[in-house]
Amino acid sequence: MKLQKVAIDMIKSICARYKDEPSPLMLILSDVQNEYGYIPLEVQEIISEEINIPVSEIYGVVTFYSFFSLTPKGRYVIGVCIGTACYVKGGQNVLDKFGELLKIKPGQTTEDGLFTLDGLRCIGACGIAPAISINGKVYPKVKLSDIPNIIKEYRDKEME
Repeated sequence: MKLQKVAIDMIKSICARYKDEPSPLMLILSDVQNEYGYIPLEVQEIISEEINIPVSEIYGVVTFYSFFSLTPKGRYVIGVCIGTACYVKGGQNVLDKFGELLKIKPGQTTEDGLFTLDGLRCIGACGIAPAISINGKVYPKVKLSDIPNIIKEYRDKEME
């Protein structure tokens, strides 16, 4: 993949924004993720050149934190909690059902680019387990029978 000049300029301007920070990497990666949607190797190389941090170190940070992504995410990111409380209440079954209906595995995006499915360790909603989050909207006490309607809700939004 070859980055367009506008994307390169955007990445360089984000790096310049934090040039006076003592530890700018997390701030830069966060802004790049928000603007660009993901942080592929080509982007990491530009950041490396701009702030003089080895690509290996940047890659380590990007792959360590789950909110950074090496690949494009779907328009709707479905985060299924599989932390202890949600797991005990069926969170893994919820994750499996989303995967079955969307025909993807956790960490993957549907071919149409609409949905990305992620298994999350804890979303802090233990009292309403099993819970999911879609682009920040939390769904409490999700039943397997709810899942087709949840998917339909987002597919219908695309038709509007």
